[in-house]
Amino acid sequence: MVEIVLNKKIRFGKPTIKGTRVTVDEVLGALAGGMSFDAIEKEYAIKRADILAVLKYATKIISEEKIGNLAVTQ
Repeated sequence: MVEIVLNKKIRFGKPTIKGTRVTVDEVLGALAGGMSFDAIEKEYAIKRADILAVLKYATKIISEEKIGNLAVTQ
């Protein structure tokens, strides 16, 4: 099972894919930028399961977020 970990000694404590220096925000940014899973796997030397773990982690964080008076811009 792929894990997302926080270690203050790796990438300033940002959430990373365990065993790598690849951050959650790097993978999310690549996806948001239109990169395919295959392209991300090659670019960052990670596996599909790693990308899915990133999405699961991000979903968990967002689902626990408290909603206030936030304006959404596009």
